[in-house]
Amino acid sequence: MKKKHAAILVLLIVLDQLSKILVDSKLMLGQSITIIDDFFHITYAHNTGAAWSMFEGKTIFFCLIAIAALVVMFYFYRNMKPEEKLVRWGIILMMAGTAGNLIDRLVYQYVRDFLDFIIFGYDFPIFNLADMALCIGVGLIILDVALEYFESIGAMKHHE
Repeated sequence: MKKKHAAILVLLIVLDQLSKILVDSKLMLGQSITIIDDFFHITYAHNTGAAWSMFEGKTIFFCLIAIAALVVMFYFYRNMKPEEKLVRWGIILMMAGTAGNLIDRLVYQYVRDFLDFIIFGYDFPIFNLADMALCIGVGLIILDVALEYFESIGAMKHHE
């Protein structure tokens, strides 16, 4: 792994863990601080499940899945072409997010969440920086696939 990629990966994991430590040390479980009324709150929650608290209490299962995912992501990262920059950064972000939440599951048997948004009246599930890294990473990979698709359509039209 390139040094700058490894540094970003470690930095993201450290920022995720530090943010969780800060919230854990300042708020009681369930306590909420309004940042922007009816939009953004810091609300301390524990999640023993996956997204939207699905499959609660399956900590060992989620740890095994996370470890397997990290191995697969690292394999893909190692076998990528240097020009696949978006996918490479996507995988780095996904690895950081996976590792950040895995640390919580291994240490606490739950994930510490605190970012709480209400979007168009919908109280979105509370999440953390690791979840953001995962989502942005997936978004970068989807963007790369879309760009390749539209590039191939343009190349096909050019040949007609």
